[in-house]
Amino acid sequence: MSLSSSERHGAANMDDDQLDLSPNGENGDAASSDEETIKGEQGNEDIADVEEDQESIISTQPTGNGAIANRYRQLLLDRDDASEAGSAEGIPRRVGSPIDSLLSVPDDSPSLQGSMISSPGSSRVPSLASRPGLSSPTPSFRPFDRRFQSRISSPSSALSPRPGSPAFLAGHSRQASLTSQFFLEVGDAETPTPPWEVVRWTKLRKLNGQAFSESGKRSLGSPTCIAVSASIVLGTTKGIILMFDYNQNLKMIIGPGTKAVESGPITAIAVSADYTTIAGGHASGNIFTWDTSRASRPFLHIPPLDDSQLQHRTMDGHMPHVSITHLGFLGTRHTALVSADDRGMAFSHLATRGTGALGRTVKTVRILGRYPDAPPPASGKPLKPSTVLGFSSLPLGNVERATDTMGLTAMLTPYLLVIVSTTPIAQTQHKSARPKDVAPHSAMTGCLAWFPAVKLKVPDPSTGSTMSKVKLVYCWSNVLTVLDVDEEPSDDKDKPPLLKFKARSRWKCEEAIVAVQWLSRSVLTVLTITQRLIVLEDRSMRMTEAFDLIHKYIYHADLFSTQLHNLVEQLDEDDTTMHGVVADAFYMSLKAYKGRIFLLGFNDVSIGALSNWADRLIALMENGDYIGAIQLATSYYTGDANKLTVGLPEDATLRHRMVRDKVMEIMSASLKYVFGQRQKNKSSVDDQQLRHLTETCFIACQSVGDLDFLFDEMYEWYEDGDAEGIFLEVLEPYILEKTISIAPPTAVKAMVTHFVSQGWESRLEEVICHMETATLDIDQITSLCKKHGLYDALIYVWNQALFDYITPLIDLLTLLIPLMQNAPGNLMEHEHHGVNAVKMFPYLSYTLTGRIYPTGERMQDAVASQAKAELYWFLFSGKSIVWPKGSGKIFRTQPAQTDEPSFPYLRMILQYDAPSFLSALNEAFEDPFLNESQEKQLNGGTGKDLPEEQIFGLTVDRQYVVSILLEIMNPNDFDPVDTIYLDMFIARNLPKFPQYLLIPGSTLDKVLAGLCHYPGLDLAEDAQLSAEYLLSSYQPPDISTMIPLFQKACFYRILKRIYRNDKQYAKLLQTYFEDPEDQIEVFECIAECLQSHPSLPKRYIQEVQDVIKQHSRELVELDPIRAAQTLAVYAPGLHRFVLDSLEQGSESQYDYLKALLEPDYETSEQPTATLDRDFIEQYVQLMCRYNSHHVSDYVGIVQATNLRLDKLLPTMEDTGVIDAVVILMAREGQVQDAMGRLTKHLETLESALQGLVANADDHADDIDVKEAAEELLRGLQKYTHVGIWLCQGQMKTSKKLNAIGRRGSPSPSDLLPDEMLWLDLIDTTVQITRRLSSVVSPSKPIKVSSTASPLPVLDSDKLVALLRSLVQHTFTALMTATSTESAGLSSNRLVAKSGGSLTFLRILRAFLTRAARSSPNLADLRAVLTSIFSAYAYEESILGLSNRLLEQQLFVNVQQAVELRQRGWRPRGSTCEACGKRVWGPGVAGNVFEAWEEKQAIENKKREEKKAISSNSAIARGKEKADSPIEDNETYKGKGKGKSTDIGNGSSSLGDHLANGIQDVQGQAVETNGDNYGRRRDQPLGPLVVLACRHIYHKDCLDAIQAKQEANGIHREVDEFGREAEYRCPIDG
Repeated sequence: MSLSSSERHGAANMDDDQLDLSPNGENGDAASSDEETIKGEQGNEDIADVEEDQESIISTQPTGNGAIANRYRQLLLDRDDASEAGSAEGIPRRVGSPIDSLLSVPDDSPSLQGSMISSPGSSRVPSLASRPGLSSPTPSFRPFDRRFQSRISSPSSALSPRPGSPAFLAGHSRQASLTSQFFLEVGDAETPTPPWEVVRWTKLRKLNGQAFSESGKRSLGSPTCIAVSASIVLGTTKGIILMFDYNQNLKMIIGPGTKAVESGPITAIAVSADYTTIAGGHASGNIFTWDTSRASRPFLHIPPLDDSQLQHRTMDGHMPHVSITHLGFLGTRHTALVSADDRGMAFSHLATRGTGALGRTVKTVRILGRYPDAPPPASGKPLKPSTVLGFSSLPLGNVERATDTMGLTAMLTPYLLVIVSTTPIAQTQHKSARPKDVAPHSAMTGCLAWFPAVKLKVPDPSTGSTMSKVKLVYCWSNVLTVLDVDEEPSDDKDKPPLLKFKARSRWKCEEAIVAVQWLSRSVLTVLTITQRLIVLEDRSMRMTEAFDLIHKYIYHADLFSTQLHNLVEQLDEDDTTMHGVVADAFYMSLKAYKGRIFLLGFNDVSIGALSNWADRLIALMENGDYIGAIQLATSYYTGDANKLTVGLPEDATLRHRMVRDKVMEIMSASLKYVFGQRQKNKSSVDDQQLRHLTETCFIACQSVGDLDFLFDEMYEWYEDGDAEGIFLEVLEPYILEKTISIAPPTAVKAMVTHFVSQGWESRLEEVICHMETATLDIDQITSLCKKHGLYDALIYVWNQALFDYITPLIDLLTLLIPLMQNAPGNLMEHEHHGVNAVKMFPYLSYTLTGRIYPTGERMQDAVASQAKAELYWFLFSGKSIVWPKGSGKIFRTQPAQTDEPSFPYLRMILQYDAPSFLSALNEAFEDPFLNESQEKQLNGGTGKDLPEEQIFGLTVDRQYVVSILLEIMNPNDFDPVDTIYLDMFIARNLPKFPQYLLIPGSTLDKVLAGLCHYPGLDLAEDAQLSAEYLLSSYQPPDISTMIPLFQKACFYRILKRIYRNDKQYAKLLQTYFEDPEDQIEVFECIAECLQSHPSLPKRYIQEVQDVIKQHSRELVELDPIRAAQTLAVYAPGLHRFVLDSLEQGSESQYDYLKALLEPDYETSEQPTATLDRDFIEQYVQLMCRYNSHHVSDYVGIVQATNLRLDKLLPTMEDTGVIDAVVILMAREGQVQDAMGRLTKHLETLESALQGLVANADDHADDIDVKEAAEELLRGLQKYTHVGIWLCQGQMKTSKKLNAIGRRGSPSPSDLLPDEMLWLDLIDTTVQITRRLSSVVSPSKPIKVSSTASPLPVLDSDKLVALLRSLVQHTFTALMTATSTESAGLSSNRLVAKSGGSLTFLRILRAFLTRAARSSPNLADLRAVLTSIFSAYAYEESILGLSNRLLEQQLFVNVQQAVELRQRGWRPRGSTCEACGKRVWGPGVAGNVFEAWEEKQAIENKKREEKKAISSNSAIARGKEKADSPIEDNETYKGKGKGKSTDIGNGSSSLGDHLANGIQDVQGQAVETNGDNYGRRRDQPLGPLVVLACRHIYHKDCLDAIQAKQEANGIHREVDEFGREAEYRCPIDG
């Protein structure tokens, strides 16, 4: 078997227990990865048999309990979803008709429609439908924009059942029902057991009495293992084998009196394929086989190795005193066995033929494991303990396969699955490592089971094969895998076939699996570590059953924990290969044979069989859950249930044949039982339960395909039991779905009676309209429909059953006759007639467009042509007709009169409701039937004789229809309320069918005039739209005569189009202003009108501007921003007029000017307008009122010439915008006046605060005193900052003037003007602070109110802090200004510092002098002075701390730079990287050492000279120090500093380069001119360059390389002297 490299690698470290049995060496250690096989096959979509449930392979949770509940649960969910779309009453919501009475109310509750006022002077009354007091069947507007629709929608493929139907409510909740208690999702707290036994257990009492009785245990021993074939075989603790037949008779006791009873307990047992030989493995390592026909002595004895064989080991065999844990026969042979022990070793035993046990020799071959004394593996890996957890030889199937003779044996160890063929030689066929899905620290378990190849009665539905493959199921911990074995015939007939193993399916259990068996070819049973039995379907890996067996006390033994002790977790959570526990062995206690489960317990043996489908149905019926039984039987029939588990075939035909009769039988029995109970006990009738049963039976009949059962048998039960209403309600959704379309007349009659009695007439009509009319009793159904007013259904039956389209219309018109004849006062009595009569309009609409009424389905062409022709003949023939034909009865619209008017039926319809009829006719006009009659003759053909109505109907066309309408609906007979609809009808259809309609211009002019005289505002939009339609194809000869009509009618869109085409821009703009619906577009219109047109006279522009002036206020009110932007572009000269037209000082003026002067560039692309200062001043004045906070910012950016103080100051002062006043006055040079105004305003704020606090009680109810006080203090703070800004600005200005004029310093007693400003500001803030401190002092809390109610007290601490901040901020600003300004203007630091200090001290002295005169007691200023000096001290401490931090950081940086400079670089090699010559170290060419000595001597000499110079004066020392660097040695450097470097030491100092990070390569060299040193006798010593990457070069070599690079386009950087600024390593870059 070929293995991929990944598969070999996957098991490289798991081969501790594998004996190499491969035919070649390299394959022996390879283990395929079944996990990868599964994933790979899934990716290639080769696993067709698991596609239906892929998640069952990889999911960590079981997939559920089957599909029965899922099907019905989904059905219930679908019903719930459907019910949400319906109304609460269960009446379906349908798309409404355009007729209001059909939209809003049911048939028996018409709506009221408002009256329509007739036009003045009319001699005719409006149509009947629009009169006051009548229910109007039509809307009074938009009759042609909405199509007629029936209340009953047409069915579609996605039509869901009626949501409100009781048949689709939630499922029943009986505790015994199938869906409510059995099919629950895994993970529920409790899983109630179904009424049937999943497994029917049978205790073998007779067998148990012999094997498990006290006497039996004493004499024979306790059973330890079981094997099942044609008999039941038990092994015991005394080494004895018991064989029972299926009648529980003890047929044989094997072993007494032989050596077997001396070999210890039986630990493994096996039965040969022909049932004649039994093998037993003992705890001592002995294996005995017994011929059941001669059981007195062993047939074969395979002992373990003895001591001599252990030392020399010339043969293979089990170790002594090691338990045999597994046994199996190979194929059909009695003398070929395989065995395994608990030490992890397995052997194949083949006995030779001979006479008796002594005449046979046994050849034993080791196939798994290592002997204890075997040398360790060559790889040196530590050996892990191992055992054989699972072991099985392939049994024989009912078809011959090559694998039968190969002796395949599967073995499962803690690490590997190994499959070995033992014949003709032992050979490994497959190895697979433990799956990665096995959870770390899980329980250590392992088991496996084969299923042989068998011949199938029916071909496999997934593969089509008539023979199944060999399959192996194996489990590690909780992961179960199914492995398929394929045979590929070998080219050499003498060689066995090539086997291919493919892992097909994988399933993960919730807990570890301890035993697994095949119940059948497609069903697995699994026993978990908690003794829970699970039944799985093989293909889908779906868990179908699960139940506990803990009560069975299954026999289990601890066989592996001792051997695998080291694998058990030893508090090492990081080792994922460790296991939490080694589970006991259960494999010897669970066996399956022919679909039965054999269970060995501690106290008994049980046989279990899965209950089949029939048993389960019977159990449900016996439990009283007949609904669940029908549902389950239906799921069996459809194949949604677990058919494999319950014994049903996968073939649908076979399954249907088996289940169908059972379904019908259960339904009949259920109905008989239920109605029998209803007859016995009528008081406890449960209609809900019966309804659920009915739904279930309907679903079952539909699934089985036997709908005749519903009416032949089932309906009779409901009819006899007076419960036909339930049956009919459940039947309803099936009729609506068209699943059932035929019902007997008795059922139809009962349905009509029942639905009418319940008030469900609309639902009944819908049901009838979805039934096949061919099976209906026409007389019965028509009479019932007329009796109950079901006209939708009546029309449907007449049309579909009799193809009569005139009779329904006559029936509807008959309803109109009393309405048209009776007085208006009695019309309310006949409202129901009007509501039904109005159905003629959707009926005409549907039929004249070839649709079936009311479902909307398409008619066949021939039927549609007949129907249209008959209706056109009926309406437009112009005479009264005899109907039915031959009856001699003339249908009259006026029975009391002898003469009928022309077109009587058309006239009556128009008089009743002209709008609705014309709307229906508007739809009919779109149908091609009304094309030219010649086309109808060609398409329809008249090859046969046609009746009169057909011939006439085929001649009707659009022109004829319009002509008749114009003739009938004349102003003398019809009110304008009705004729307006004819005008709209003609106006809209003429542009659509110009080739079919020829109407005189005079008529069209009348139509336009009629549209302009619409009777009500609700028709204005429709009338204008119709007029636009008409004007698109018809141009009146003199449009100017129509303009007054359009203006009066307010047809603005038409007027705009006319004016735009005639370039009457002034009138166009005027129309935009007048149009209330489209006023916002006036700005686009202005842009259009005022754009530069070369041919446009100036008169037109002036007219447009005049219109703008007339509506200027209206324009700005629409959108002031867009108005300003538009006029700024197209009419800037109108700005003043527009502003003057607005209310003076209004916000509109402000918004308009803001859009001009400060446009929002995100919304406007217009640049800022350039306006004169009147606009700017007006804008500033308005800003003071509407956005005072922005005034100071705006004033600061406006040109000084654009503002006049005399105009702005009064407004600013009135509105309190003092900061802007200060800015303006300062800009004009009135600095001292500005400070005076500011000081005055500060004092005003002070007075306001004092008054507020003093009169706090009076204002307590009106204002929040606390908030107001804080607001005033914030104002003081704000304007103090304004003063600071003023002083700082003046100081800067004066300093610049002083610098230019070179003025001398003032005397200490005189103050400069800027200093006087500071003094005034400081004095004001200090005085305000002093006076207000006593007002808001925290020592005297001031209550806001003196009333008894507890009101808040002023926050004195906060107010005092705000007060003190005034002085602190002022002095801080003064100190900052005096220090920074002086330092910036003086070049001498000492002078600057002293100047700044003098300024501060002069101001402080003047302040103190002034304070001493104004305040005799300096104690008042103590708090203020404390704040001043604390601020000063605080600033000083902050500066000192900052200096210390900076000095410390600077020292660290300098120290690091020095250390880096001292370090240097060591070259990587001793040769030049370019030329390869040695440049330093041993063997270097040239007198390097002599040059170094010369250099050292020169340096020593210079140091002595420097010491001599240091004894002179300090100045001389400074000069000599400046001259001390060596000048005659040129240093090659980059962008930083550096010293010359000795050639010999080969290092280069970093200097400042590394400190400032500028250059990553530094080269230092010495000049080679020979003046001082560095000269060779025969060759000059060149300078060296050492780079940061530690490569070393001759400078000449590096220059040559970089010159070459420069020639190639790589530029070199140079410093300010033109020297090389940077070297880059050619190697590292």
